[in-house]
Amino acid sequence: LAGGEVLEADRVLVAVGRRPYTEGLGLENAGIAPDERGRIPVDEHLRTRVPHIYAIGDVVRGPMLAHKASEEGIAAVEHMVKGFAHLDYQAIPSVVYTHPEVAGVGHTEEELKAQGIPYKVGKFPYSASGRARAMGETEGFIKVLAHAKTDRILGVHGIGARVGDILAEAALAIFFKASAEDLGRAPHAHPSLSEILKEAALAAWEKPIHL
Repeated sequence: LAGGEVLEADRVLVAVGRRPYTEGLGLENAGIAPDERGRIPVDEHLRTRVPHIYAIGDVVRGPMLAHKASEEGIAAVEHMVKGFAHLDYQAIPSVVYTHPEVAGVGHTEEELKAQGIPYKVGKFPYSASGRARAMGETEGFIKVLAHAKTDRILGVHGIGARVGDILAEAALAIFFKASAEDLGRAPHAHPSLSEILKEAALAAWEKPIHL
């Protein structure tokens, strides 16, 4: 280390991030220039400055996620064929596949504060879930962020076993502009980890039942 200290380890994880790989594509021949971060600029329909050329995935703005690229590919083709398409980036979840998993979809509290959006928070711990206790996976929680006035779900985040799978339901709720009440009233199987999301939604709706 910088101070001369020596650390012994079995593994070293290098996480320096990623950057778009556009070298060798011949963008300059098509009249397309990447931005300062190497990304290809596109409009809301994923068209480049050359209208008949589209770009998606890791070479354009946004998170470098396979499912984000897949949805962009579908949206781009729909726009080519139909002339219109819709892609809600707020409904694209991110998952860190550690143990326990970490996942999120929609706005974070920091983003809502920065934008001056009033919100309320509902949380429910894995330790209060019968299924989580039966699995021996009681670490973690799920947090639901909802608009303070309209109750619309703005973001859902969590850490815990299979939380990446659970948040697929949260992504659907955000996509269809559901409220915390909508999610909290929807029946969920018992015992299941999905109940943690339901309970967090009930808490955000300010009508918690089991905690």
